[in-house]
Amino acid sequence: MGEDFLSWNDLQATVSQVNAQTQEETDRVLAVSLINEALDKGSPEKTLSALLLPAAGLDDVSLPVAPRYHLLLVAAKRQKAQVTGDPGAVLWLEEIRQGVVRANQDTNTAQRMALGVAAINQAIKEGKAAQTERVLRNPAVALRGVVPDCANGYQRALESAMAKKQRPADTAFWVQHDMKDGTAYYFHLQTFQGIWEQPPGCPLNTSHLTREEIQSAVTKVTAAYDRQQLWKANVGFVIQLQARLRGFLVRQKFAEHSHFLRTWLPAVIKIQAHWRGYRQRKIYLEWLQYFKANLDAIIKIQAWARMWAARRQYLRRLHYFQKNVNSIVKIQAFFRARKAQDDYRILVHAPHPPLSVVRRFAHLLNQSQQDFLAEAELLKLQEEVVRKIRSNQQLEQDLNIMDIKIGLLVKNRITLQEVVSHCKKLTKRNKEQLSDMMVLDKQKGLKSLSKEKRQKLEAYQHLFYLLQTQPIYLAKLIFQMPQNKTTKFMEAVIFSLYNYASSRREAYLLLQLFKTALQEEIKSKVEQPQDVVTGNPTVVRLVVRFYRNGRGQSALQEILGKVIQDVLEDKVLSVHTDPVHLYKNWINQTEAQTGQRSHLPYDVTPEQALSHPEVQRRLDIALRNLLAMTDKFLLAITSSVDQIPYGMRYVAKVLKATLAEKFPDATDSEVYKVVGNLLYYRFLNPAVVAPDAFDIVAMAAGGALAAPQRHALGAVAQLLQHAAAGKAFSGQSQHLRVLNDYLEETHLKFRKFIHRACQVPEPEERFAVDEYSDMVAVAKPMVYITVGELVNTHRLLLEHQDCIAPDHQDPLHELLEDLGELPTIPDLIGESIAADGHTDLSKLEVSLTLTNKFEGLEADADDSNTRSLLLSTKQLLADIIQFHPGDTLKEILSLSASREQEAAHKQLMSRRQACTAQTPEPLRRHRSLTAHSLLPLAEKQRRVLRNLRRLEALGLVSARNGYQGLVDELAKDIRNQHRHRHRRKAELVKLQATLQGLSTKTTFYEEQGDYYSQYIRACLDHLAPDSKSSGKGKKQPSLHYTAAQLLEKGVLVEIEDLPASHFRNVIFDITPGDEAGKFEVNAKFLGVDMERFQLHYQDLLQLQYEGVAVMKLFNKAKVNVNLLIFLLNKKFLRK
Repeated sequence: MGEDFLSWNDLQATVSQVNAQTQEETDRVLAVSLINEALDKGSPEKTLSALLLPAAGLDDVSLPVAPRYHLLLVAAKRQKAQVTGDPGAVLWLEEIRQGVVRANQDTNTAQRMALGVAAINQAIKEGKAAQTERVLRNPAVALRGVVPDCANGYQRALESAMAKKQRPADTAFWVQHDMKDGTAYYFHLQTFQGIWEQPPGCPLNTSHLTREEIQSAVTKVTAAYDRQQLWKANVGFVIQLQARLRGFLVRQKFAEHSHFLRTWLPAVIKIQAHWRGYRQRKIYLEWLQYFKANLDAIIKIQAWARMWAARRQYLRRLHYFQKNVNSIVKIQAFFRARKAQDDYRILVHAPHPPLSVVRRFAHLLNQSQQDFLAEAELLKLQEEVVRKIRSNQQLEQDLNIMDIKIGLLVKNRITLQEVVSHCKKLTKRNKEQLSDMMVLDKQKGLKSLSKEKRQKLEAYQHLFYLLQTQPIYLAKLIFQMPQNKTTKFMEAVIFSLYNYASSRREAYLLLQLFKTALQEEIKSKVEQPQDVVTGNPTVVRLVVRFYRNGRGQSALQEILGKVIQDVLEDKVLSVHTDPVHLYKNWINQTEAQTGQRSHLPYDVTPEQALSHPEVQRRLDIALRNLLAMTDKFLLAITSSVDQIPYGMRYVAKVLKATLAEKFPDATDSEVYKVVGNLLYYRFLNPAVVAPDAFDIVAMAAGGALAAPQRHALGAVAQLLQHAAAGKAFSGQSQHLRVLNDYLEETHLKFRKFIHRACQVPEPEERFAVDEYSDMVAVAKPMVYITVGELVNTHRLLLEHQDCIAPDHQDPLHELLEDLGELPTIPDLIGESIAADGHTDLSKLEVSLTLTNKFEGLEADADDSNTRSLLLSTKQLLADIIQFHPGDTLKEILSLSASREQEAAHKQLMSRRQACTAQTPEPLRRHRSLTAHSLLPLAEKQRRVLRNLRRLEALGLVSARNGYQGLVDELAKDIRNQHRHRHRRKAELVKLQATLQGLSTKTTFYEEQGDYYSQYIRACLDHLAPDSKSSGKGKKQPSLHYTAAQLLEKGVLVEIEDLPASHFRNVIFDITPGDEAGKFEVNAKFLGVDMERFQLHYQDLLQLQYEGVAVMKLFNKAKVNVNLLIFLLNKKFLRK
């Protein structure tokens, strides 16, 4: 009888089901009511929000279609009110769903039509008639009367229509399409997305042909084609009719003329005979009289005839040449190219090239618009690279902090809310809001348009130019600061001052700083060569950090990427050479496989471990693997000398030379060990040990190297380190003495590698920089520095100016006096920005256009500055020789300029002036170099003659050799200009590659930040209570063992202060926790709970990995880790 009645649970389930259905219907009615209210308010946004309510159950509701939903639903509601006669009529859910479906269909139709019209416009622009005809037949556009045979006609008609609508300044991307119901659909030509409302503030494209215009053109062409086809269909009938009419008229006229001739035939014959005789006699007499009267002309005609014969022969020869003009052009081009090559070879290699050769290439000194554009692009890329580096550094710091916080979270040392807070900050910076905060408004603060601020800005520009070009100041300042602040100062100020060596000028100057600082540190702080190895020299540390984390990172990837990848992909590689580790690993494997406790002792010495044949066998295999892998690394390093960054090699060269100079009694072996420590241990070794930290290998976000992989790389790095230092194994590494012969042989290879690495040219030759480089450079040097770095540098210079520049006449003191007192950050950025409430105002950036205060380049007639006079003379002479012929300077300067030469010179100067006017201010040349460019050619000749006399008096040139020294200087400038263009092109490529690499690195950091965010969300999910476990769940199974049973299995070793005879009274309950991998161990003695202990499976695995064989529970019971893992795997984890 009990089965016929419903239980309480069944009744409760039915009531809950009915309540849920009722609540769902109530929510749906409420959603329909909200949708109708939103329609009455006339707001598409509110309508969309109501449609997106989950209770409404509407699918495929999209934001761009919101205006269409609102329009159709309002129209449906009005129509329903008219039909029902009820002004308050509302739409039902099915009617709303039908309106949404219709709006989506209208949107899809409009989208396809707009895409089709865009495709037609694109086909018209491409000028391919067949493609245009194919897209005209697109069903989505629905054009009528398209005939395939009229493709060319359609193309011409549509091109004409497009040409009439074309507007020169029309670059808008939005176009409007009128739909059949009178609404407008707006389509973006670049993103191919459409909306139903006109985008605010965006003009419409008026050059785009609409569907109606296309249909009109197609209709006209098709109508003309139909008329033509009509005539073609009846062409035979028309021709036959015309032929019959013409034949009738001709036959009628011929019959009349034939009747007249037949009637008067005898008279006609007689008249013709008399007329022919008279005309022939008259012609003969006239010719006879004409010849007698024009005898001289006849002779001349004969001469012309002979000339014609000769000319015909010439024309035949000319025709032959024209027929073979390609071959002739190739021959001429070969000879001209050979001549140009010979002249350029003379220009480059001859110590004294002739003036004719220099004149041929003098035009290369002119700066074209392409040069200015290239310089502008170079400056832009340098700025982007510097800012990208700053952004990546900040992002990397935030990721490191986040990594530490997550690690502490795992160890329960900080709260989850603190990690989430930092994660949100990290996400904000991932969205590149940091870059927007770091840009200083050019109209406020230091860049404001006031005389006082302008003088302050110029003073800073003069100061930083002096610091950049005179490395002795910064070199001394580095050693005046505490060592813990030196690295931060270098990264924050000095690397920014040199734009992270993004151009050849900055790279040259940064190397000069490194060279000066390294020599200063060795002379003042190093007492023996070994101090460089055992200590941590400031300059060496900074040089390695810069070239390893900058452009040298790609070099490390090229050198070590492949061999490191081979190590990571080898899953079975084993290079453990510690006998104790091999011994313990052997025991762990045996116990884990058999489930029986090993009878061998766990803690042994290396000698005891090596007494086992199995350990010796494993050690031999590991040594062979280690040597094979080390040989691959050694070959990759020694064969890649040219891939090491030039700056790193040059610093090694300076280090070698400086040590040899200070310590002349030191052996070559000692010096090479120090240099090898720099090149390998400090530069290459960290990349071998931790390739993931230097992006040598690609790692997924949140990924890391496995412990065996990191150990293998560490073993290879240790062996290479011993080889580079020439250090043999001894002492506790007796079992590795077999490698000493290999280390000695490898050390010799390292010495050859270091010797070749130090063979590099000087920076002046490498970067083609000399004392005139800044004077003739197109672009003025610029640096991008934060306001905080600006103030800190000013403060440090004020604090240490007496140590840096002991002489009070030093230019540094004058520049610091120009700056006055140390300003505050609000003084430099402006009070309005300081009041905005930015979190860190010191990170706002400012750009400085560096100029030299102590160098005047005005070359007037009375100017005595030798360098300025020489530069001005070369500039004037370069303009003159392009228009004056002559083999010597004296001949050129003595000739008068003709009108044509003056006109050509004036035209060239006008083009140069126009090009200069269009050039931005930072790229304009010094005024002294362009001051005399607009002078007439004759005036330039007079100035050159006057300057030559002054230069000869100074001993710079000589008239006896025809001023050949000045010609040699011009040739040198031409060569440098050519090299500069090539290097600039190479720098552009390098900067673009660097920028791409930085962008890739930014993407990686962002992915890692996203991974951290997902990890935090996962932690939040795990912290939330489980719905299944919160209800009535099943009781977790547990294990019950007495201490005697665990002792018999080998899991329990002993219990302190408890005899073995009482082990049967101790019971251990092992119960799985709510989370996977967690177990609760409860110890009972005589049925009384004594201790509880939380056991983590992951901790057991970590202890096993660290080689710990025995662990304590409750600080009393000792258990075997390996056998406890075996027991848990067997009973709970099913392994």
